[in-house]
Amino acid sequence: MLTLNSATVAFSAPGGPLVRAVDGVSFTLPAGTFAVMIGTNGSGKSTLQGSVAGTVRLDSGSVQLAGHDITRWSEHARARLVGRVFQDPRAGTAASLSVLENLAVAACRGRPAGLGWATSASLRSLAAERLGSIAPGLEDRLDQQIGSLSGGQRQIVALVMATWHRPELLLLDEHTAALDPAAADRVVQATARLIREQNLTALMVTHSLKQAASLGDRLLLMHRGRLALDVAGAAKRRLSADDLASRFDRLRASDQLDDTAARTLTELYV
Repeated sequence: MLTLNSATVAFSAPGGPLVRAVDGVSFTLPAGTFAVMIGTNGSGKSTLQGSVAGTVRLDSGSVQLAGHDITRWSEHARARLVGRVFQDPRAGTAASLSVLENLAVAACRGRPAGLGWATSASLRSLAAERLGSIAPGLEDRLDQQIGSLSGGQRQIVALVMATWHRPELLLLDEHTAALDPAAADRVVQATARLIREQNLTALMVTHSLKQAASLGDRLLLMHRGRLALDVAGAAKRRLSADDLASRFDRLRASDQLDDTAARTLTELYV
């Protein structure tokens, strides 16, 4: 279970006013929840996710995960509980290593062993099984350098790496944003299957209203550092991309967003 209590992160540009990128946000994700977070650029969603991962420090408030108060834990310490997949397919993997060797790095996490043990026959068999279950055919490319794979294939390997030891929380940071539509769809399907089969607690940030409407069982909409919408269950299932676009339009009208933000909202509706 993930709990944020009055989480606040403030930034101040030289000579400028103090801006609360995250402004007193509180919510709880029970174990097994798949939450999708959306918001315009600058809404605070990536900063909020960073505060959970440990790359951003809270100015006030707290973060609790799996019964631990991790507010002051380092990013490295949180990595024992948190799996993460980034927007850039090159992040989180080593381009010069093979697919199997990258998976071995994930398998060795927390073990005093080298890659020789990790690339044993048993590990190869398990790696092939896990890859093949969500991306048939990828299990035949274990010995290829991961840098030779397409962006979508690399993201699927990154997903398997991030969930190898079943983390307490899986963070997905716009992990399909750099992919073409067909590849993004394959990665989304693989993501949904992994989360469902492992009953993971997951927080996914996306710019796609289509993904936000169709994925997960909880939706969080960030706006100006605060939660503007939090829906789950039947209410979440009833939401469509059109509904979310209308929500953004109302926020734009009420706040009189500038032209740049307005263009961002238009790009979101895909």
